[in-house]
Amino acid sequence: MRVLLDTHAFLWLVTDDSRLSRKSRSVFLDDCNDILISAVTGFEIAVKYSLGKLGLSQRPDLFIAERIEANALTVLPLAMGHAIAVGSLPFHHRDPFDRLLIAQALIERIPVLSNDKVFNAYGVKRIW
Repeated sequence: MRVLLDTHAFLWLVTDDSRLSRKSRSVFLDDCNDILISAVTGFEIAVKYSLGKLGLSQRPDLFIAERIEANALTVLPLAMGHAIAVGSLPFHHRDPFDRLLIAQALIERIPVLSNDKVFNAYGVKRIW
């Protein structure tokens, strides 16, 4: 199964945060699953780090690259179609990063590993 990580899920998984659900950890650790990390997540982490809203043990470029490699994650690029699709989404969610992830999940037809229940309003399959 292909699964897209929400940004908080990625951060909680790679830092072994206790807020992560057992089911999410199980999906993440299942070698049969292809776990995707969106370029949107890199963008969100970099922006929040630069604003001082997110502390990391290293610069975002190193932090993300090392964890992608260590966890054999697949990068999902942000395509023009993903970006344009955001404009047709209803405003159940105001966060631009999450709206991009929602658009990617809908276009790619993949579930999202997220604790954000607002994703359900878009018909995205959410695993948590």
